[in-house]
Amino acid sequence: MKRDDAPFGETVLVLGGTSDIGRAISRRLAAEVSVVQLAGRNATAVEREAHDIRVRGDVEVTTHQCDVLQPDGGLSMLDTLHPLPDVAICVIGALADQREAERDPGLAETLMRTNYVGPSLLLGALAERFADRGGGVLVGISSVAGDRGRKSNYVYGSAKAGFTAFLSGLRGRLAGSGVHVVTVKPGFVYSRMTDGMDLPPWLTAEPAAVAEVVASAVRKRRDVVYAHRRWRLVMSLVRAVPERLFKRLSI
Repeated sequence: MKRDDAPFGETVLVLGGTSDIGRAISRRLAAEVSVVQLAGRNATAVEREAHDIRVRGDVEVTTHQCDVLQPDGGLSMLDTLHPLPDVAICVIGALADQREAERDPGLAETLMRTNYVGPSLLLGALAERFADRGGGVLVGISSVAGDRGRKSNYVYGSAKAGFTAFLSGLRGRLAGSGVHVVTVKPGFVYSRMTDGMDLPPWLTAEPAAVAEVVASAVRKRRDVVYAHRRWRLVMSLVRAVPERLFKRLSI
């Protein structure tokens, strides 16, 4: 049995629940709530992950199909959520080669819709429902890539910058409403998304570590958190570089 006064409430929704980070978050929070609502675009993969969570512990798991690239942006899925979750975490995102995105406007648009437009519209719609109820927590998984545009990934980074700004504005609008908004910036994470990349170990986290950061941020009602504390300093330095020098850097 879960505690009635638990900071996570009784029900948590994970959007993008079949990603490595989404899976880790779902499994971590399954120990804190009574119901996990798992949403993703691949119904078979979502059900497979739901089954795995069910056999791991005493928790109810419901599955929901949600694809932000569909005409409705996945918004119709929200009508299948019974009950309305107490905590909603959006892990929806995708990464692609920067050079390919430069050459292919369709790919660039997909990155923007997947990392910014879709997640923002979903959390915005949930925010309205949470505000009408008078409480809840919304969590958006953004990225350090949105802290400053870099030539190596500015299409992806610009989308994450937009998402970060959206979450910041939403947090301000909902202040005092009983609804809290958390922005999480994981940085590098060992996952399928980064498979094959040469990642610096001192700045790279495991999905389980990111899940723990998310759980702590929800519990403490934090505003903006970096999954790896070193990233806060690194990105402060990156933002401080004058533009005339920054544009010459190969980062």
